Amino acid sequence: MEKMLDIVEAIASENGLPQNQVIEAIKDSMIKMAKKEINESGNFIVLEDSITKDLRLVQKMIVCDDNEFTPEMKSTHIPLSEASNLVESVSIGDELEYQINLETMNRNAVNNIFHDINFQIQRLNEQEALRKIEKSINHIVIGIVIYVDDNGNTAVEIGETRANLSLKNRIKGESFKIGQPIRCVLKSARITRNGLQIELSRTTPRILEELLMLEVPEIKDGDVVIHKVARIPGEKAKVALYTNNPKIDPIGSAVGTKGVRISAISKELHNESIDCIEYSSVPEIFIAKALSPGQIISVKIQKQSEENQKPLAIIQLAKSQKSKIIGKSGVNIRLASMLTGYDFELHEIPDKEQQEDNRNEAIEQKEEKKLGLESLESLFKGKA
Repeated sequence: MEKMLDIVEAIASENGLPQNQVIEAIKDSMIKMAKKEINESGNFIVLEDSITKDLRLVQKMIVCDDNEFTPEMKSTHIPLSEASNLVESVSIGDELEYQINLETMNRNAVNNIFHDINFQIQRLNEQEALRKIEKSINHIVIGIVIYVDDNGNTAVEIGETRANLSLKNRIKGESFKIGQPIRCVLKSARITRNGLQIELSRTTPRILEELLMLEVPEIKDGDVVIHKVARIPGEKAKVALYTNNPKIDPIGSAVGTKGVRISAISKELHNESIDCIEYSSVPEIFIAKALSPGQIISVKIQKQSEENQKPLAIIQLAKSQKSKIIGKSGVNIRLASMLTGYDFELHEIPDKEQQEDNRNEAIEQKEEKKLGLESLESLFKGKA
């Protein structure tokens, strides 16, 4: 272990780690080895010698009265009579330190130290990488696809770390090629038995929020605020926006001239359809906007019951608007519910045209009945 502190400095520099963390890792490895090879209950410490640039492993023993010494104490205590043979001037309660020469240890013990040090350094590297990447959680990161397995799970390289984009976190229907740059939201990062695990996602609503902030300056600057995003990945999304600046159109800002901004975001999300609506603090108005492109007649908010977690909104609508409000496969009404936090109960009423037709038909039937009665009356009068 000659010039161990020089080795520590080299390891720290090579891995970009603080020297004190590397020293603590090495100390921990030496103590674990001593407990395993010498005595599990022993009081071992590692001392730094700045002159020799070495780390010294020592065992501490407390001097006790011969009459109080028991076999159970031999790992941490030494009888006064025995201590007196080792040290000229010693008293009960003194603490003696015995240096352990690692060169006298068997080769396996020394190898175990180095294996454990390597493991500790690897863990320090992972912790340092985790500390750096935690800042990007819930934000967009750009990575390079390096591998796609048979199950569709994608390995992505982000800087010097590797992340995983699982099939469940990919937009349905999209595919990637090795070497392709992709944008994802960093969903989570943690250290497991298998090392640093980084999970990415392209299905979370957060990626749409992040893309809007990147694409729309008014959102990035805070002039336009995203109230909430609801997505069915790869199919459709609804974004509720508002602004406190009367000079700014929140929907126009997000959509952009000729839809250029929202089209760029849609393309990034595998051509996902995106509806931008203006948020209102009045639930009835917000619900009506969220259900667009369908037009509704009225909204009535029901009080939330204990059985239903979501409050209920009774929607009156013309029969001709039902398909627009529900949307293909129910996507539109599902997104509106996710966006507003309400469940919906639809009440259809006949269209105005249908009502008019029904009214005209009733009048015609009444006239026909009247004419029929008049004819019968004329017939009977003639016979009389």
